[in-house]
Amino acid sequence: MNSENIQLFHEVATDERSTAQRKYHIWTIGCQMNVADSNHVAAELEKIGYGPTDRLDDADVVVLNTCVVRQSAEERAIGKLGSLKPWKHDHDGRTLALMGCMVGVKPSPQLLAAYPDVDVFMPPSEATPLINHLRQEALNAEMAAIERQQLAHRYRVQDEAQPIGSAQSIKHLALSGQAPVAAHVPIVYGCSHACSFCIIPFRRGVERSRPVDEIVNEIRGLVAQGVREVTLLGQIVDRYGYDWRGERGDSRTVAAYEGRKETRDWRLETRESPVSSLQSQYDLADLLRDVHEIEGLWRIRFLTSHPNYMTDRILHTVRGLPKVCEHIEVPIQAGDDEVLERMKRGYTNADYRALVQRIRTILPDAAIHTDIIVGFCGETEEQFQRTCDVLADLKLDKVHLARYSPRPGTVSERRMVDDVPEAEKVRRHRCIEELQEQVSAEINSRYLGQVVEVLVEEQHKGKWRGRNRQNKLVFIDSELPLRGRLVEAQVTWTGPWSMQGRFVRDVSPLPDRIEAPKASFAVNLMAAAD
Repeated sequence: MNSENIQLFHEVATDERSTAQRKYHIWTIGCQMNVADSNHVAAELEKIGYGPTDRLDDADVVVLNTCVVRQSAEERAIGKLGSLKPWKHDHDGRTLALMGCMVGVKPSPQLLAAYPDVDVFMPPSEATPLINHLRQEALNAEMAAIERQQLAHRYRVQDEAQPIGSAQSIKHLALSGQAPVAAHVPIVYGCSHACSFCIIPFRRGVERSRPVDEIVNEIRGLVAQGVREVTLLGQIVDRYGYDWRGERGDSRTVAAYEGRKETRDWRLETRESPVSSLQSQYDLADLLRDVHEIEGLWRIRFLTSHPNYMTDRILHTVRGLPKVCEHIEVPIQAGDDEVLERMKRGYTNADYRALVQRIRTILPDAAIHTDIIVGFCGETEEQFQRTCDVLADLKLDKVHLARYSPRPGTVSERRMVDDVPEAEKVRRHRCIEELQEQVSAEINSRYLGQVVEVLVEEQHKGKWRGRNRQNKLVFIDSELPLRGRLVEAQVTWTGPWSMQGRFVRDVSPLPDRIEAPKASFAVNLMAAAD
């Protein structure tokens, strides 16, 4: 489980300028996977005539896409449900849909009974229940006189409709009338590894890899909407394709895949080697190559990886593809072997250290991010210190921190004791925060005076905000219209969490590049050092 993917998102406002007669409003909380799921739902709603709105009172359909990985996220979702009661009861015909991890693979009888105002319960990554509900409502209201004919048409459309995941619409994210520059694309749904602390397998089901063509077509559609960077998502993204080969379970039973023996293009089907059998030999490295060929796409990232499946084959592919960024997300979770065993992670402290060395050998410029859970069941002070030691030794670029909290139904909640006091968890959390602040500041200081490539995403407090290839935040002082541009910036200041720089030149692969001001700029390194 990736603790960065557990960050909370604010309510997603939507484009109020849609001219569609029927409107939808989507509220999303949780991880990047939830944001992508909401985009898929938006695309399906737009197929049947709905348009986005940021005004709740104008919405005919409201979708709440929920998260329960953290208690605070679940409480916010419950609070939001309660606040929607007046909206639901003020007008007949409104539809309220509940989606995501709060629903799970199948809504429980207790959930159905607790929220009688919810019309549709939608599992994660599944829009069909809502679309079917809305189609039925629309047909009954508008075409009652010719019900039989319209029902036949509906069934035909359902049979031909693409499943959720085949497209994303990002109109409802365009608050200022501009589409996001970067988007997330799920490539693996669910998880079959089942770490003892993780609720994802219970909420999102077993691991399911999406077909290659479906992913490529979805990304082409996003690029057509203005997206320049995509992040390929999976709970364990480097296990992409494993389920096609029947390789389920954790790393004690599933070995890392070293690549297909078939060297031909999998799309060249023959009677002896059908496409289905060749695609089943695909892995993340193969998918990266296919995505890399998409015209108009400038950058590719992927997360989150598991240490046991981050193969040299994947790392060499990252090195060989210019669009794939040197940014590896690979959680360790804890630095003590006994704690890792209780977590069912499947590797040791030494294994992880060896992996970091391999990454740095193959990708010397790579930024490595990790996840840490402090205060896991039974974690002693000595065991916690081993986590501090591994972070101090490896000096990773970023640490996503979380204090352990038992999630209902997980192995750790059912079979282990949450025996580390909350105050101690807070202390350990603060210790690693302080350690990592020093490490990150030291790493980022090496960029001072360097020229870095930045994909500019948006303005923030008068400065342009973007990320370099290593996923580090860079703020650029410039009055030029840089949004959506790939630029070079000279770093003038560095801190532990971000950097600032000045525009050097536009390197976007476009015919109309923006010209830099004629006045040149050079960093005074001596002044910066002072």
